[in-house]
Amino acid sequence: MATAISANKAELLAIADAVAKEKLIDREIVIEAMEDAIQRAARTRYGAENDIRAKIDTKGGDLRLWRVVEVVEAVEDYFKQVSVADAQKLQAGAVVGDYIVDPLPNIEFGRIAAQAAKQVIFQKVRDAERDRQYEEFKDRAGEIITGVVKRVEFGHVVVDLGRAEGVVRRDAQIPREVVRVGDRIRSLILRVARETRGPQIFLSRAHPDFMKKLFAQEVPEIYDGVIEIKAAARDPGSRAKIGVISHDSSIDPVGACVGMKGSRVQAVVQEMQGEKIDIIPWSPDTATFVVNALQPAQVSRVVIDEEDSRIEVVVPDDQLSLAIGRRGQNVRLASQLTGSAIDIMTEADASEKRQKEFVENSGLFEKELDVDETLAQLLVAEGFSSLEEVAYVEVDEIAAIEGFDEELAAELQNRAQEALDRREQANREERQGMGVEDALADLPYLTEAMLVTLGKAGIKTLDDLADLATDELILKKRVEPRRRTPSTDPEKSGILSEYGLTEDQGNEIIMAARAHWFEDEAPAAEASDGAPANTAVEDDA
Repeated sequence: MATAISANKAELLAIADAVAKEKLIDREIVIEAMEDAIQRAARTRYGAENDIRAKIDTKGGDLRLWRVVEVVEAVEDYFKQVSVADAQKLQAGAVVGDYIVDPLPNIEFGRIAAQAAKQVIFQKVRDAERDRQYEEFKDRAGEIITGVVKRVEFGHVVVDLGRAEGVVRRDAQIPREVVRVGDRIRSLILRVARETRGPQIFLSRAHPDFMKKLFAQEVPEIYDGVIEIKAAARDPGSRAKIGVISHDSSIDPVGACVGMKGSRVQAVVQEMQGEKIDIIPWSPDTATFVVNALQPAQVSRVVIDEEDSRIEVVVPDDQLSLAIGRRGQNVRLASQLTGSAIDIMTEADASEKRQKEFVENSGLFEKELDVDETLAQLLVAEGFSSLEEVAYVEVDEIAAIEGFDEELAAELQNRAQEALDRREQANREERQGMGVEDALADLPYLTEAMLVTLGKAGIKTLDDLADLATDELILKKRVEPRRRTPSTDPEKSGILSEYGLTEDQGNEIIMAARAHWFEDEAPAAEASDGAPANTAVEDDA
């Protein structure tokens, strides 16, 4: 019998060692799971009301089972309490208030108890394994990892990463790439999420950072930091662009990335299923970088609108289709690379636009400033495009125009300010006619023209404006990165998007409109605080 017991003890520890090694978790965790399972089985045998503990000797495998009871004068709960007399039989010198150990005999596991214990151990081990997986991968987002395709479920690829599983969702795969069970694939670890069913490791082969990491593996200069990839854009499976810069003037960043006879870039292209890659020298000058990004098309002129983060590019007529690319791919990737919306137009389009703006601005000045056509055209030719510019620039700037003097410049400024006052008055009358509250005119940054626009959109009171989100108020129109295609979707632009307000200004307007809500709450709170006091006085009376 002693031999059998010894064998069981050895087998218990051997099982713990084997599970710990297989699941790559601490042996102590497995033993704790076994102890917990035995405790639950013992409570089933002796009663769930008992506070039963179990301990396995990690060296010899001996199992001890006991019940913890409190020493009291009068026993009320026979499961958790013991009298002083009975307690002293178990532990000499026991006094009221002590917690003592009442040893229990080991139990024989029945089929049901053994099954329950097995489930407890499996659950504890599974939880420990999930914790280990999460701790191992939680800080590895942004790394490239190699795994084996385990299965494909509903278009999502499940990858065996050795100590865990990752998933490449359908939208994170390279289009038209065929993967089969057993294939080895490389992926970027996008993020690791801790969920109830275990850590979820999301992988991607379509993210621009996947291409960056592949180049870092193939190009030692990138890995060492001598060459830096400043920007990357991808149309997965079709084409990509990267902007590179060298921190060593003796090293050509483009040549280093291409490699001898294209060996380095070809290695990346093969991994990305033949995706064509344009390697472009990055430049801190936005205009230069845009010209580079639109390669192989030639660019005649670049006009940057920093307020709207938008770039207007003029190309020769024969370069238009090349600049736009198939289905707008070239300009779309260039836009992603530069972080700005790009409008492509031909020389003829640009000339027509400039002529139209020239005529419109000249007509504006001729009418509002009450000047002849020649003088109006001179102002436009010198770069003035609005009444505000004429009214508020330094008078010397206008006087510096050939044929102008300070007296004429001052007169033009006065007329421009008078025209702006007339426009403001007209907008005020229109706003009041629509019933827009005067309180809105006191809010920061809002002009009468903006209030008219708000009135046309049905925003006529402080509460109407306060109910808006900042995006609904000032979000700029979305411009697709292709040839002059601004979105007209009303859901994509704010009511005041045309006025160039910043997000901070929009937030300030909304918060100022909501200020009266808090002012209304304060008197109400004071009244409610005072009510009990008044009631008490009346009761005392």
